[in-house]
Amino acid sequence: MMINLLPDERIDDLQCHGYKIIQNRNMFCFGMDAVLLANFVRIKSGGMHMDLGTGTGVIPILLAAKEKPPVQTGQKKAGTVVEGPRFIGLEIQKACAEMAGRSVLLNNLEEKVRIDDGDIKEVFCNYRKASFDIVTSNPPYISGNHGLTNPEEPKNIARHEICVTLSDVVSAAAYLLKPGGSFYMVHKPFRLAEIISNLLANGLEPKRMQLVHPYLDKEPNMVIVEGVKGGNSGIRIEPPMIVYQEPGVYTKQLLMTYEGEAKTDAWGSD
Repeated sequence: MMINLLPDERIDDLQCHGYKIIQNRNMFCFGMDAVLLANFVRIKSGGMHMDLGTGTGVIPILLAAKEKPPVQTGQKKAGTVVEGPRFIGLEIQKACAEMAGRSVLLNNLEEKVRIDDGDIKEVFCNYRKASFDIVTSNPPYISGNHGLTNPEEPKNIARHEICVTLSDVVSAAAYLLKPGGSFYMVHKPFRLAEIISNLLANGLEPKRMQLVHPYLDKEPNMVIVEGVKGGNSGIRIEPPMIVYQEPGVYTKQLLMTYEGEAKTDAWGSD
């Protein structure tokens, strides 16, 4: 499908089932954290998936690509009828949401993926409680006003807790999830205690965790966690993910997470 690009927009190859994504250099471009989060998710075939703060829409698109075998719209499953898109991305910035929506059209995924323009803090008004099987989020990492210049800039909104806090994200996920559903989030390790505390306070039992290290001998700079709504106590620590074996060279472990291929320009964060 032919899609018109706005000024400063480009199309990047996701190296996954031929899918592509539209990005704007003046907005926050997705990075490796989003790709690793999507890989960590155990999707529910035929289930409902919500990505909170979707940005470019990369996570819903990658999750839709993971579904095997694809479940056709309207197909009966477990006594119910699945109708309409089942991979939803929620984004508060209208320009980002509109761009993500065009990426959905670009990949002919409109029957599976939908981008909603809205506020995470208002999911309690706009979505039914316990209506999603999986919720994901790659939220802003930085709390407070550290390093802020213009709070209204799209990149700052994506990086800093200006529009939404960690607590807001976790409580929204807990509201949306069905009992037994999973919340997946990528964040910074220095906030791990706060992450675990928020999960438990919202009835989400931490069940899996993986630390991501830039190099084997470096401290982790990302953590990915899964919390299950109403899950039993007990967490599995996955083997650590090592990104680089040397500068500019990805590890085999990293490449295997993305169908054996990686493309620096598509993974580089802005």
